[in-house]
Amino acid sequence: MSQRDEFIERLKASLDEWNAEIDELMARARQASAQTQARHQEDLERLRRRRDEARQRLDELQRASEGAWSDLQKGTDEAWERMRKAFREAAAHFR
Repeated sequence: MSQRDEFIERLKASLDEWNAEIDELMARARQASAQTQARHQEDLERLRRRRDEARQRLDELQRASEGAWSDLQKGTDEAWERMRKAFREAAAHFR
């Protein structure tokens, strides 16, 4: 497996984990008070936007030529880091 393929597989696995975490956070939000639910919904929406952004970067990376993928890799790394940060911040609100 090439370095590019390994990178893409790691990103796909991260997306799967984030989707599962979003589902779990949604379940927690449903059990919260109405006021807390509103705040949680904002956090969840922010997570969904970040996840969609990360998914878009992954799609671009998969379509990129061999020569262009290394340039896209940097942007994808940045999108993934934003996603990790968004999850840490959102998870803190759910505690």
